[in-house]
Amino acid sequence: MTWKMSKTIKAILFDKDGTLIDFDKTWAATNRKGALIAADGEPELADILLNECGTDPVTGKTRADSMFAAANASEIAAHMVIHGSPIEHGKLVRLLDQIFIDGAESPWPICDLNSLLDKLTGAGLTLGIASSDGEASIRRTVEVLGLSRHISFVAGYDSGYGPKPEPGMINAFAAHLGVSPAEIAMVGDNGHDMEMARAAGAGAAIGVLSGTGTRETLTQLADVLVGSVADLPALLADR
Repeated sequence: MTWKMSKTIKAILFDKDGTLIDFDKTWAATNRKGALIAADGEPELADILLNECGTDPVTGKTRADSMFAAANASEIAAHMVIHGSPIEHGKLVRLLDQIFIDGAESPWPICDLNSLLDKLTGAGLTLGIASSDGEASIRRTVEVLGLSRHISFVAGYDSGYGPKPEPGMINAFAAHLGVSPAEIAMVGDNGHDMEMARAAGAGAAIGVLSGTGTRETLTQLADVLVGSVADLPALLADR
């Protein structure tokens, strides 16, 4: 797809997992813990739930656009209940939200994020994060990585803007800044991120290949693909 990003981009909205932080290194153990909790401690059922939600029980790798890769805690919990979890949905959502908050204590950054975000804000861009994770977990990740001074907006699935791939998170960021969605670039690693950008009329949908998405799953949805967010300064310089 031809890159349509214009010179009018004033802000970047980042996905978090797979985009700013390494998905498998950060979440493989947490996802396994969540599956075991959902299975009420039964290892065989935990492996089934883990696989059904998109993570290989042996390698810990997560599939593109799977539940763990793209869904929120409520959606993951519902999927686990369908596939055999004996835990009531509402209770399981609360349990998963908490383990995702706990998992935010040990994020693995994709690159030197402080240096990267310094370059982007130095170029006059305002930055935000929109994730299918809960807002508390996102904010804790930002704090742990020392990125608070760079991030002016945070949206999670429970922030009241609607879930991905609905356009609400981008629209809320635009309203927060007083700009048009067409002046915002969305950067993410899976189809939900790109679909959200399309739904909101964002100025660009930039796919990164550092997460669970692949060239095959992202090519038809993204305006441009880059290896990781580390490539953004050079990409923007070429506008």
